[in-house]
This record gives sequence, C-alpha cells and structure tokens, in this order.
Amino acid sequence: MQPRSTTPRGGGVLAAIDAGAAQLEVAGVAFGHGTDNAFDEAAWLVLWQLGLPLDTPLDGPDTVADQPLTPAQAAAIAALFGRRIASRQPAAYLTHEAWLQGIAFYVDERAIVPRSFIAELLVQGDIDSWLRPDTSRVLDLCTGNGSLAVIAAMAYPEVSVVAADISSAALEVAQINVAKHGLQARVRLIESDGLERVGTGYDLILCNPPYVNAQSMAALPAEYRAEPELALAGGSDGMDFIRRLLGQAPAHMSENGVLVLEIGNEREHFEAAFGQLEAVWLETSAGADQVLLLTRQALL
Repeated sequence: MQPRSTTPRGGGVLAAIDAGAAQLEVAGVAFGHGTDNAFDEAAWLVLWQLGLPLDTPLDGPDTVADQPLTPAQAAAIAALFGRRIASRQPAAYLTHEAWLQGIAFYVDERAIVPRSFIAELLVQGDIDSWLRPDTSRVLDLCTGNGSLAVIAAMAYPEVSVVAADISSAALEVAQINVAKHGLQARVRLIESDGLERVGTGYDLILCNPPYVNAQSMAALPAEYRAEPELALAGGSDGMDFIRRLLGQAPAHMSENGVLVLEIGNEREHFEAAFGQLEAVWLETSAGADQVLLLTRQALL
C-alpha cells in the first residue's frame, strides 16, 4: 500500500480509510508493527473489519474503493479505530494477525508482533551459502510467536526445527502458528531460559533476542510498551542476553554451525561489547547493521 492524502473522499471504503488515517495522525499513534504510516495502518484496519483481503486493490477500475458501507459496518470501523487510539495497542493485537514475508501469523499480547529481518534472509536464501548440504538441525531461540521457526521449516524442507522461548505464554502462541501451517511434525517447541534446555548439535541458530538498551526502552512509544517487556529489554546496553548467548552457543552448535543474530539499532553497543569477534554483517531491507552472522569458529 502507498501513503495517500488523508482528505476523506465520498462515503465508501476508501473514504473510511482516509478518515481513519486522519484520525490516527491527529492522535499521534506510533507505527512499526506491520505498517509505517497512517494510511497503510488505516487500510489494514478497515479491510480487516470488512473481511476483505489486505491486498485488495484500492485504485483503478473494479475496486472496492467506492463500495458503500452499511451503518453497522461504519459503526464497527469507528469502534475499531477508537480502540486503536485509546488503547495504543499495535493493530496486530486488535486483528490477531500479523504478516511476515507474505505469511500470515496469529499474534496476541502474549508475544511480540513478528517483524524480524531474519525472515527476509531465510526467504531470499541469503544465508544458504553458509550452510552445508547436510544441514539438518535448526534452532529458533527467543521464538516468540514462532514465525521464524515456521519460515525456517518452509525454507528448508529437510530440516527439523526447535523453537525455544523462556515464556510459556509466548510458546502457546507459537503452537497456534505451528499448527496453522501444518508443521507439528517438524517444529518442536521447548520452554527454555536461553540455551539451557535446547540440547546440542545445531547447524543453524536463529535468534532475535531482547536487545533494546535501557535508555531506548524508557523512550519507547506506548505501542511497543504494550508488548511483553521480557522480549524487548536487553539491559543497560542491550547486550545482557547476548553476552550469555555468545559464551554458551559454541557448545550447542555442530562443528560447522552458524549463528544468525538480530540486534536492531544496537550495532554500536554490540561492537563495544564484542569488537574482537569476526562478525559478518548481512544486508537486509533496513541496511547492513541489523543482523549479523557468527560461525562457531569465530565464537571459539
């Protein structure tokens, strides 16, 4: 979807989206949980409330743009925007649906809204050259709602995946998504504090851990504070979980295993803490400073 003017037009679907976008902008809500602007967020909410696919075209002939709304539909849309603004919850928590690389996932307040750039790398095959032909065991650590574990299982049909999280509540959400995509036979869920209970011998470890530093946590908009703090807060410099992970990871990896780690906007803190490590920074749509790769040899 592309941003539009927020001037309401007519009385149909597009007018409702335009009016909703204007409301969101005036209210000063924060985006970043699937959309990055008011129009796209409004389109998501309106189309979802009407039961229409999120890729429904709004431009050109034969679209729903001018489709009139019933009074009941208009009232339901108004109530949904009222909840979004009053609660400051991410839209994904209101719709119980989030999309990552075109794949739909269930989500609610028990897990953070999936948005990892690691998903891009899996779908595009950007880490394949670091894997061996006999790669068979994958760990998704800090799995949250299970989205990376599901995408990894889809990307590598021959592997088995362990999805681990310290939060039993998040794992309940992950179980919904594993079942939603019919992957119960290949994705196993484990409640584990870091690597404590996951076993050994992993060829690939994926990890989108809590990495937000304390100063950034204090400044987060309400929409991010609506997510489980356990999945976000990484201590004073954001590196608390990562320090423990990097020290323990080699013992859980196969001889040629690799770790793919997301650190968001914390590269400066990562390099201050681990400047001696030979990290490979991977290019994503957000640049080359969000996700890095470490071999077992580099960790040793």
